[in-house]
Amino acid sequence: MSNPAQPSAPATEATSEAPEATAETTAATTATAEVTVWSLEQTSPDDLRPVAAPEGDLRIVRSEVPLPEFSRFLYSAVGGDIHWTDRLGMTYAEWQELLERPGAETWVAYVNGTPAGYVQLDAQDDGVVEIMYFGLIAAFRGRRIGGHLLSYGVARAWDLAERWPERPRTKRVWLHTCSKDGPHAMDNYLRRGFRLFDTKTEVEPDVETPGPWPGAYGS
Repeated sequence: MSNPAQPSAPATEATSEAPEATAETTAATTATAEVTVWSLEQTSPDDLRPVAAPEGDLRIVRSEVPLPEFSRFLYSAVGGDIHWTDRLGMTYAEWQELLERPGAETWVAYVNGTPAGYVQLDAQDDGVVEIMYFGLIAAFRGRRIGGHLLSYGVARAWDLAERWPERPRTKRVWLHTCSKDGPHAMDNYLRRGFRLFDTKTEVEPDVETPGPWPGAYGS
């Protein structure tokens, strides 16, 4: 976009030399990538097809204190290698506001006392509950934990009104996943009884994986 405060140079001053790269031109040519986004839903509690918990010391506990420090830890630890970046620039107050929304719940899976992953629920209008975030920290993937954690989280979405009397009974549970998520994410959702209702393609900046701290997973 041209800057009206800086008039263009006369055509007679043009040369064949390439202009020197600047921060502005570098930013303008930031790499992008096409991302496919799939939206899925359940419209009845009977749609849920749960899977049994794997053997071992696995517990799923609701985090009942709205704590931005803990929520941001879960977000960055689970999503650090799969390009979860949307919330990293949020302020403490913005995190607090989201966590204190009526019907917002975070359910955390612990393996031998260690946080392994989480499900975050967001109650919306007209009895709709979104699985806002769901996933496992990389060290705990491939151990049959994800299917059980998702089953448990979806069940809590369906009975959310039992814990929030001011909320209407849940009529629909939905979520979205994308082509940047893990290779088994879509299969897990379909196996748990979700149905695809929308597909779209978006163009997003092709950013580095942030990790729980910068550089943890490389580029």
